Amino acid sequence: MNRTPNSAPRSHQPLLTRGGAAEALADAPGSVITLFADSDTTGGALTVNTARFEKGAAGAPVHFHTRATEFFFVVDGTLQVLVGEKVLTLEKGDFLAVPPNIPHAFAPAPDATAEVLVGFTPGMDRFDYYRLLGRVHDGEATVQDIKDSSEKYDNHYARSQAWDERV
Repeated sequence: MNRTPNSAPRSHQPLLTRGGAAEALADAPGSVITLFADSDTTGGALTVNTARFEKGAAGAPVHFHTRATEFFFVVDGTLQVLVGEKVLTLEKGDFLAVPPNIPHAFAPAPDATAEVLVGFTPGMDRFDYYRLLGRVHDGEATVQDIKDSSEKYDNHYARSQAWDERV
């Protein structure tokens, strides 16, 4: 295995994904996900994408992951994020990491747009999950297909009164 001085074993090579070459897909009205790095290209270290939300976009419903931390960096706009039963408002430049097993959700704040760098560590092979969301958006798959994929993609849906009642 390759080693660099004072480092852990390296299981993958550097990865460059040019913005113009990255796959982008609409996963819901007013929402575009751009795919940059998945687990298979990072030696399992991480998964990274951006999510761009127009005003009024639904965002991601309440869910949790059992095997990875999900992190958010707000590139532009304002994002509301549920963490447990607390709704936080993140502004441009804010960073949040949500550990495994904590229910969370996210969407642009009311009357706002948001562009967010989203990642998972360790990586989670999420690109096919995002493609499934795109197929549901395009009418080529169903919400039941998403529910049936919960274990495969470690995306488990939950409910939250705080998220349902947010303004």
